[in-house]
Amino acid sequence: MRHPTEGTLRRLVDEPAGVADTDREHVAGCPVCLSGLAAAQRDAVAVSAALDTGTVPDVDAAWHRLSHTVAVDERRRATAPAPARRWRNRLRSPVVAVVGVAALLAGGGAAAAADWLQVFRTEQIAPVTVTQADLVALPDLSAYGTAQVVEEPGVREVPDAAAAEDATGLTVPQVDELPGGVGGDPAYQVGDRAVVEFTFSAERAAEAAAAAGETLPPPPAGLDGGRFRLSAGPGVAAVWTSGSGAPGLVVARVVAPTADSSGVPFETARDYLLSLPGLPEDLAAQLGSFSGDGTTLPLPVPAGLATSAVADVDGAPATVLTSRDGSVAGVVWVTDGVVTAVAGSLDADEVLAVARGLQE
Repeated sequence: MRHPTEGTLRRLVDEPAGVADTDREHVAGCPVCLSGLAAAQRDAVAVSAALDTGTVPDVDAAWHRLSHTVAVDERRRATAPAPARRWRNRLRSPVVAVVGVAALLAGGGAAAAADWLQVFRTEQIAPVTVTQADLVALPDLSAYGTAQVVEEPGVREVPDAAAAEDATGLTVPQVDELPGGVGGDPAYQVGDRAVVEFTFSAERAAEAAAAAGETLPPPPAGLDGGRFRLSAGPGVAAVWTSGSGAPGLVVARVVAPTADSSGVPFETARDYLLSLPGLPEDLAAQLGSFSGDGTTLPLPVPAGLATSAVADVDGAPATVLTSRDGSVAGVVWVTDGVVTAVAGSLDADEVLAVARGLQE
């Protein structure tokens, strides 16, 4: 089979959802293409550094894109794709697929027929190591069924902390002492609750299995057409911008993700989905090791680009993420059904100091 072009490899770095499944599958199993993909990643880092006033690693740029996505002004929104299309594109992202499939697999309990019953709630977060090959090979959610956006987050900027609290009902955490190199007043951004409904399709799953040269195992009774509803938010973020234009510090808070089911026991869905062809074996093994009580939300961590560690923030277990070169770090934890995160162009000790000093 022919190797994908250099342009295709670069799209796997910048916009993996825009690459055909056949090309992604080829790259995942081809040492030559994986080497080319690594070169494309290095080129992306070099270009990012060349366009900035200083040397900014690619992970730093990722934080920049993430935080400024929620600061889109009215003029940009007028020229952007329709909201439904934007969300369809996001749902096809391999990273979203990791989180979506993981949330579906993490729950426990049974759902009453014809009624939504909560089967997953976030009480803690655990890192899941995801390799580049995993991201390339991982099918998006559309391979297993259909996903529909029921409620859109309506992300926007607000003038101050009081307006953010009015919009979300969340208390905006105040930073006790800004770390060195970070100053001034933050910009406040809020988002409404987001709800996505996923319907499992045995027909689509069979097509995905056939494309991988496999045969779909017979689905258990009631799973075909079974519905799952994932929701998260509202949320708020305070962003301090550094001199390079990337966020020097981000403090965010969001109502933690939950999942509901209608008509199928979750243990049944979890065990079956973990056995489907196309889900990378190492990722499936990590997800399968989670307890079945439906309280642990997996957090994808890119292998080779970031490391994870455990910490404590005011008595709550926390996950600390640090970029490979140590220039970007973040910490995330859950308290009373709310996820709080602190991140930026800082080291791990600095983000932990900010997190432990937050004032309500």
